[in-house]
Amino acid sequence: MGFFNFGYLLFMLPGLLLSIIASIAVKSAYNKWSQIRNARNVTGLEVADYLKNQNDLNNVRLAQTQGSLSDHYDPRSKTLALSQGVANQPSVAAMAIAAHELGHAQQDKENYVPMRFRRVLVPVVNIGSNIGMILVMAGLILNLLGLATIGIILFASTTLFSLITVPVELNASRRAKVMLERSQLITSEEERKGVNKVLNAAAWTYVAGLVTSIMQLMYYVSLVSGGRRRS
Repeated sequence: MGFFNFGYLLFMLPGLLLSIIASIAVKSAYNKWSQIRNARNVTGLEVADYLKNQNDLNNVRLAQTQGSLSDHYDPRSKTLALSQGVANQPSVAAMAIAAHELGHAQQDKENYVPMRFRRVLVPVVNIGSNIGMILVMAGLILNLLGLATIGIILFASTTLFSLITVPVELNASRRAKVMLERSQLITSEEERKGVNKVLNAAAWTYVAGLVTSIMQLMYYVSLVSGGRRRS
């Protein structure tokens, strides 16, 4: 039985196309607005430091990380890590990205429920994303549809994780915009436009991830359903 055949490609095509479009949009927005200096002439690291003090997030540790667009917030160590291109550049893009990651730190401080739920799911997803696929394949090969169904349930945790990720990221972007406006780091309509472009483009990557996960889950469900009909 072919698991990754033409039918698989048809299922995955919407997510693949959306992922490509989202990736192009992110790179385009980042490349453009990383070349435009913000009026306050503050780097991403300076933005993060200023906003964390303004928003009573002094327990957040700032750090730099390797790679491009590898910026992230780790709730376990309370560390906000910025890529060098964001940390050291006084651009509109750097300002937007640093504020977005601080939005996650604010979520963490306020025990934002979707973020907490996503954190709980992490160990389940680590198991489900790998073991789930193996169980689906093994169940279909051995004609053990119950085993395949267990695999689908495990793999569904990744889809649930992607589903929760979308509102978490959108909320972090909304918080970022509010913090930047309140702190008066945004000084013009042009900067506001740039911040929106960068954050909105990034949001589409999470939507693309969700669509991809849903379509992959649907493909596995179709395989198991087909097996049951043949039985």
